[in-house]
Amino acid sequence: MAHDAHEQHAGYGGHDKHAGHDKHAGHDPEMFRRRFWLCLALTLPIVVTSHMVMDWFGYSLEFPGRALAGPVLGSAVFWWGGWPFLVGAVGEVRDRAPGMMLLIAMAISVAYVASLATSVGAFDLDFWWELAALVTIMLLGHWQEMQAIGQARGSLAALAALLPDDAERVRPDGGTERVPVAGLRVGDVLLVRPGGRVPADGRIVDGAAELDESMITGESRPVARSVGDRVVAGTVATDSAVRVEVEAIGEETTLAGIQRMVAEAQRSSGRAQVLADRFAAWLFYVATATAVVTVAVWSALGDADEAVVRTVTVLVIACPHALGLAIPLVVALSTAVAARSGILVKNRLALERMRTVDAVLFDKTGTLTRGEHAVTGVAAVAVTGEDELLRLAAGVEADSEHPLARAIVAAAEQRGGPAPATGFRALPGRGVRATIEGTEYALGGPALLRELGVNLPAELDRAAADWAGRGAAVLHLVRLPGTVLGALALADEVRPEAREAIAELRARGVRTIAMITGDARAVADAVAADLGFRPGVDEVFAEVLPADKDGRVIELQRRGLTVAMVGDGVNDAPALARADVGIAIGAGTDVAIESAGVVLASSDPRGVAAVARLSRASYRKMVQNLAWAAGYNVVALPLAAGALAWAGVALSPAVAAILMSASTIVVALNAQLLRRVRLAPD
Repeated sequence: MAHDAHEQHAGYGGHDKHAGHDKHAGHDPEMFRRRFWLCLALTLPIVVTSHMVMDWFGYSLEFPGRALAGPVLGSAVFWWGGWPFLVGAVGEVRDRAPGMMLLIAMAISVAYVASLATSVGAFDLDFWWELAALVTIMLLGHWQEMQAIGQARGSLAALAALLPDDAERVRPDGGTERVPVAGLRVGDVLLVRPGGRVPADGRIVDGAAELDESMITGESRPVARSVGDRVVAGTVATDSAVRVEVEAIGEETTLAGIQRMVAEAQRSSGRAQVLADRFAAWLFYVATATAVVTVAVWSALGDADEAVVRTVTVLVIACPHALGLAIPLVVALSTAVAARSGILVKNRLALERMRTVDAVLFDKTGTLTRGEHAVTGVAAVAVTGEDELLRLAAGVEADSEHPLARAIVAAAEQRGGPAPATGFRALPGRGVRATIEGTEYALGGPALLRELGVNLPAELDRAAADWAGRGAAVLHLVRLPGTVLGALALADEVRPEAREAIAELRARGVRTIAMITGDARAVADAVAADLGFRPGVDEVFAEVLPADKDGRVIELQRRGLTVAMVGDGVNDAPALARADVGIAIGAGTDVAIESAGVVLASSDPRGVAAVARLSRASYRKMVQNLAWAAGYNVVALPLAAGALAWAGVALSPAVAAILMSASTIVVALNAQLLRRVRLAPD
């Protein structure tokens, strides 16, 4: 295959033995497909030469050897087509875990023995066609099931396919060479051309480009990346070429980590799956007991032929095919749907619990806020307008590398750009100064004003005090020697999408929204007010040390609340692990992967509400599928046993197999509706 080499080095090789039905997960859909078509070809002549079928349709076929069609072809169908079920049954007996494969094996074995007995004259039954039809329909059902689960898991294989087959490596002489992705090493510099995919995780060392990171974050809008920024394997440079120094390959890449997390989630066992397994075991005992009772009753009535037919039908109808598919397919689909939207479900139990969460505790910095300063307030008193103040302030700060300086320049670029300046000079501990259009300006905080001996105008003093009370840094622009032109407030900006996330969580029944931060109480309260926290209902934990965050989770849990903790996965690890559901914002840290049950690949907190939507939708599908599988057997078993035979209502083994396969199709189609759940934010 085209992607074999990089699939192996990226962590995509190997077959998941625990997926789907554990007892036959080693069989791929192709194996069941081949056996189905061969058995169908053998079944057709068995059916058309059956005396019963000929009587039904009023035709007659007589040719030498016709009587051998059933025994010979039927034996081939039983041993070849039924072999996977027989092997699976042995495994279930060995593991002392009776389930679907044992029930199927019992049904076809009883049918085969009865057919052989008929051929030697022990019974007056025309049974070979029903045995062949039963095995063939079972193969069809398993083929469709394995194919459905395989398609649901296709998104994981698609992650591997996102990697290119080869890369363009930059040689020491500046030229480039094509090399296989599997041959890359940490430290290699790669050229990624416009429209090309990044072959490995790394950092840009030359150039800038808009990168499509939707396969990681679920966000469709390209993101600007330049020198020093980290890029992830599989993302696409949309408009320009960049050179990337490789920092991670193979199992260490973000893409491989995503694949591992989703695969772990799909094979992890949740409470609903345990319930399904327990039901399958009970169904084995119920079916076996029903079969024994059926044999006894019909034999006591003096109808040995009907005893055999009814017993086989009971065992066929009891096959928990739909039950076995109910949970694995929902899990596979839900985690695949989530992964496509940038929601990485590491632990299925976390996804199941999310539907019961009634308190969500958000870390403030980097989760509800952007984690970096932005200009949040501008007050001009001696220049013409806020835009002019920003233009001058950004000009003074243009050559500074300080984070506050970059925030001011970024704000000015949205309003016309910084003023050209010369003579930049840093004033350690006080601010900066520069010359613009022949006039010297200084920008700094209270220490600069004290040094210059300048007092603030009353209106500016009130604004500065209000900003400082909210936790913002306040800088003043002074035209030297001593005229204050205005002030700027810079603070960690609240994410606009955070308000939407909180509003949706409330609309979905979350009783308490809480925020936790190490910031001062005034700062925390100001952010909470900006986010629309409800006094007396929502909570704010301020001035909390990282080591004490899990204590706040415990406090909420002691009140009887089911708590989801949302943090950046770095200093929030203990709280993420302590919460009923840990949700890490951002998929790039080892701590997030280890401590959280769910990871949001993007930094959009609206993903928390999306996890809640997915949890409810997937649990609803699980319950619906289990109810269908259970209800189907409650109705079908008595009919299979012949409880209504006196009224002329009876099921043959072949009809039972058709109904069983139909129930599997219902479960599969119901699970597919999960694809309609919308997770990605608008």
